[in-house]
Amino acid sequence: MREKKIRLKTAEIEKQSHLDYFKIAISVDCVIFGYVEKELKVLLIKSDMKEFEGKYSLLGDLVKLDEDLESASKRVLKERTGMDDVYMEQVQSFGSVDRHPSGRVITIAYYSLIDIKHHKLKLSHNELDWHPVRKVKKMAFDHNLILDACLRRLQQKVIEHPVIYNLLPEKFSLRELQKLYEAILGVQLDRRNFRKKISINDSLIDINEKEVDVSHRPGKLYKLKPEFKKKKTSKHN
Repeated sequence: MREKKIRLKTAEIEKQSHLDYFKIAISVDCVIFGYVEKELKVLLIKSDMKEFEGKYSLLGDLVKLDEDLESASKRVLKERTGMDDVYMEQVQSFGSVDRHPSGRVITIAYYSLIDIKHHKLKLSHNELDWHPVRKVKKMAFDHNLILDACLRRLQQKVIEHPVIYNLLPEKFSLRELQKLYEAILGVQLDRRNFRKKISINDSLIDINEKEVDVSHRPGKLYKLKPEFKKKKTSKHN
């Protein structure tokens, strides 16, 4: 039986017949986590939109016509903070019809992990600063939902994946590591069980050094084994 030939249309015809569909904007929003003073923090900036006057927002921007999602997220991170070469992972998309007052905007959320002590902010406009995650109030757009989703993703990964080591300096004690886990998970962990799980994981190197200038008994310092280090950008969903 002779197959019926499909009538093909050009891309221009497709566009003209669906003009409204090509007016939807795409953005990226970056949830940038840091850890300092035994608290998990997120980098926020005061919104410059009248509709959200006085509220903070995540760092984000529209995706340019000549860039892909990963390039856009890296650009936002670099332009707004002066930082690059940090761990970044794509989490999910958010597409509520009324999420942006200017029109239909679908955003792709990423989270980044930064060692605050060794990545100083180079910009300070619009009150750009670190805020304790547990104290974040109502934000602009749907950014509370985005923050919650990225925090859940991070909490899901802390046990099986070593990505959280990006929040720590190169050398760290098991005490510091446990405090970081507790800050992310929001619970207190049993010291003995925690150390047992870490030893089973076999991801750390004892570097034969101890903490200095601490008020408690100096603990041993460790490094993450090279084979456990994650690449700077992950596209896992």
